[in-house]
Amino acid sequence: MQNDKQGYLSPAGTLVFAHRGLASPGIPENTLAAFNAALKAGATHIETDVQVTKDGVAVLFHDDDLKRVAGRASKVEDLTLSELQSIKLSGQFIPSLEEALVALPLARFNLDIKTDGAIEPTVKVILQANATARVLVSSFSHQRRTRALSLIREAGANVATSADGKVILALLWASITNSFESFATKCSGLDALQIPTSFFGVSLTGRRLLSFAKRAGVQVHYWVINDAKEMKYLIDRGAAGIVTDVADLAVAALR
Repeated sequence: MQNDKQGYLSPAGTLVFAHRGLASPGIPENTLAAFNAALKAGATHIETDVQVTKDGVAVLFHDDDLKRVAGRASKVEDLTLSELQSIKLSGQFIPSLEEALVALPLARFNLDIKTDGAIEPTVKVILQANATARVLVSSFSHQRRTRALSLIREAGANVATSADGKVILALLWASITNSFESFATKCSGLDALQIPTSFFGVSLTGRRLLSFAKRAGVQVHYWVINDAKEMKYLIDRGAAGIVTDVADLAVAALR
């Protein structure tokens, strides 16, 4: 099997994941302009979300409808790519995954697959674009994440991946019960734990969890952290990366 994921979590040093790019007035989230702004600010990775259009195209958009960002009730899955891209967001269009990979050929993308219907279109684009070395495939859904990885492996390739909700719960329990063996087993195949600072009211910033992750060879990235002091605190605790809405602030604070 082709192992393309070795360089995804490089370079050495703190990783800054720009959550939906670097949005600002006039530059909406999850647009090519937002992604370019994040990279220009020094972000090492782009964190974004994948939905699917009516005609089966993987697009980079967080919500399942356009209410929040465009004031429309239309669902992404009910619109063709052409219809979706005709709806401008401060002059910007909603990009397809393929368009983003082509427009930003050196960028590393952290992809959160949001729906079952987006799995196959996402995998198809990653493989056709030969982008396995610069994407991380994830989803909070265990079934969705493992299905995507299975399709990629069936094609003889491999990509980086992070823990889904089911695995996070298992790792938290292994940490609480002080079972490194169980923790390491659950980490098999993972490259990162991309987690909030707490889960169901339980802190995920404890030194045991971070120590276990390091011993298991898995990086910890916390999301979504927008306060400079908290970023520094988490990195000092042992986190390898921060997922943030303010990549420019993170770069300044952590470097």
